[in-house]
Amino acid sequence: MAEISQPSGAWYFEGDVLRIVPGHGKGVHLLRASLGELVVPLTAVASISYESGRKSGRLRLRLRRGADPLVQATGGQLPDAADPYQLEVLKDRSGVAEYLVEAVRDALLIEQVPNSPCDRYLLPGPAVPLTLHASDGEVVFDGEEVRISWNWGAEESKKSAGPRTLALDDLAAVQWTPPVGWENGSVRFLPKGAALAAVKPAHDPNSVVLWGLKMAKDIAESALLAAAVLARLPHPLSPTPRLLEKAPAEPQETGAGGHDTILRRLRELGELHRSGVLTDEEFTAAKKAMIDRL
Repeated sequence: MAEISQPSGAWYFEGDVLRIVPGHGKGVHLLRASLGELVVPLTAVASISYESGRKSGRLRLRLRRGADPLVQATGGQLPDAADPYQLEVLKDRSGVAEYLVEAVRDALLIEQVPNSPCDRYLLPGPAVPLTLHASDGEVVFDGEEVRISWNWGAEESKKSAGPRTLALDDLAAVQWTPPVGWENGSVRFLPKGAALAAVKPAHDPNSVVLWGLKMAKDIAESALLAAAVLARLPHPLSPTPRLLEKAPAEPQETGAGGHDTILRRLRELGELHRSGVLTDEEFTAAKKAMIDRL
């Protein structure tokens, strides 16, 4: 077994799994503390590396695309401090870090673990129920329904629409955007068969806003809830995503109105592709079908 223990956490490689245990204290991001111990199967690992620095180095674990709902939901947008697949390593422990890297790489080679995308999650999503205290409302997810209620910070359009209840079976995707600096973030829920909202999250009744310059709690709660919902939806890289099976067919229209419909659909497909709901192959095929009808 190869292992390394640092103030921010510890990694234990046991041949077929890598156990990631968060550290304790104020220096550990709330998201990592909330996740607790992660057991990463070797089959979920794409690569591992150690990056040396002047005062400290960093271990980085990269998972196969589609292996982990948290990575799928956050799309590489987590800050370094919140990323559970990074570990800051003190300079005098660089040799131990490099030994662990070699042990994992050797195991990947021996077991011939592919670097290709997964069509199912190899790690479970966060446990439910979960609550997100957003800037303009509260979201509760119990594993079957997403319930949204509004507070004083919500726009009048949301308040007048009233609380929202979205059944898991009626959702196609969830989109997570973190707050960065002064820029707001959001969590947006996309019902099946519905066009992507053209309005900003502040006015979309299926979205909640995360104000910029907020604390680690906002990132932790929102990322956990987004990952929990995504983990319980059909895998976006599966051969027959439920979104594609049940999405209504576009009407065969002609003329300017038909062109507008197709162009709108192309924009929607592009958004679904960027959010990871559609694979590259699915997006290419759907786009070609739409363009052929122009």
